[in-house]
Amino acid sequence: MSSSPYWLHTERLMLRRFAEDDLDWFAALYADPDVTRHLGGVRSRAQVTELFETRVLAYYDANPGMGVWMTVDRGTTLPVGFHLINNIQGETLIQVGYGLEKSAWGRGYATEMALALVRYAFLELGLERLCAIANLENIASQHVLTKIGLERRGERAFPHPAYAAQGPMAWFEREAVAWRRVMAPPGLE
Repeated sequence: MSSSPYWLHTERLMLRRFAEDDLDWFAALYADPDVTRHLGGVRSRAQVTELFETRVLAYYDANPGMGVWMTVDRGTTLPVGFHLINNIQGETLIQVGYGLEKSAWGRGYATEMALALVRYAFLELGLERLCAIANLENIASQHVLTKIGLERRGERAFPHPAYAAQGPMAWFEREAVAWRRVMAPPGLE
């Protein structure tokens, strides 16, 4: 078995679990108003610590195969953001999502790793359906979600405090069977 912490690779990126010593990086990401404009806004250090401990570190063991992972550049192993497969807070619905540092915007990283995660979710985890949410004004993320094979199915609001203030959000989902017919590599459909 490999001792590498990187468990999912694409041409330019890798994913690994977050570790306790990644909190400073995570806090800096959530302190950037441009980055967090579509992630619920800037958060205090205490809010980020709570999020990091419950929705990131503790989530791995509580939900095997799912979580929020640090996305790193394969060439430099420097962090460029995060990608996730987890439940929408307060719901049983499983979502795919991501957040990237400004330096990583416009390079196709969101699409590249999110597509790898959708493949993983459907082909390895055996999930029957995935969903995603994006702010209505976040057209770039909505475009990414369609590129990875999810379908826009209207708008949806969520009562959980993490989403409630944002109001209705663009709602995307796709069933595994339908996704495999269109997006799966030959022989895996």
